[in-house]
Amino acid sequence: MLPKNLLKDVKNYLDITWRDRATDKKLIGIIARGIKYIDGIAGAEMDYSVEDKPRELLFDYCRYVRSNALDEFKTNYLHELLSLQISQEVERSVNQE
Repeated sequence: MLPKNLLKDVKNYLDITWRDRATDKKLIGIIARGIKYIDGIAGAEMDYSVEDKPRELLFDYCRYVRSNALDEFKTNYLHELLSLQISQEVERSVNQE
């Protein structure tokens, strides 16, 4: 189950203005995979309902996948993904102290 309004927000970001069940189903799958991918990189469940780096990365992940360019996303966003991963590691170590 996706966070509330996430599908609508991704569709807005991707400029998808039409209603189509097949498109929605495809996007739901892309979003779910993107969440799993980014959460895996971060090592924790991220909050995609707030305007922050995880949400930004998810939206761009969806844009790249929709353009059949996932391999380019991984290359172009490596720095941001590593920064997210490092910040989550730092947060976990601070919380353990």
